[in-house]
Amino acid sequence: MGYQSSPAPTADDLPHLRRCVDLAREALEDGDEPFGSLLVDAGGVVRFEDRNRVKGGDQTRHPEFEIARWAAEHLTPQERREATVYTSGEHCPMCSAAHAWVGLGPIVYATGTAQLGAWLQEWGVPAGPVAPLPVGEVAPGVPTRGPAPELADEVRALHARLHGVHDPA
Repeated sequence: MGYQSSPAPTADDLPHLRRCVDLAREALEDGDEPFGSLLVDAGGVVRFEDRNRVKGGDQTRHPEFEIARWAAEHLTPQERREATVYTSGEHCPMCSAAHAWVGLGPIVYATGTAQLGAWLQEWGVPAGPVAPLPVGEVAPGVPTRGPAPELADEVRALHARLHGVHDPA
């Protein structure tokens, strides 16, 4: 397919990505999977933030999906196009599709689908029920930036904790 790699996040993106990693840590500390996301409007204001909430059994409770729902209810189509979604991990196919259908702007992620997949494989974690496709394969019209190498070790450590892996990396 026509998937192309993404440019790296900018220095201006890093504070938002760091907040996403903090939200991912909050999720993990609450017994959930470590993912966190923000919706930032064109003026740089955080309009919505959330973290994973799948521990109760509803595997659709991803923060990126919640952002799409919130944006559809609270923002105009133009505001959605001009907004940026920041996330600790690249969107899964479900969230990529929701993002595209709602018409949100760019996605900036701290770690990518390929990174997480490699870590899970290295640790012997079984694959999930949905193919781990990058955003560009699911929603080719959505611009992306990521991953952010400076956050990779921190995000990797959160996922290692989730899976009970002692990870010296």
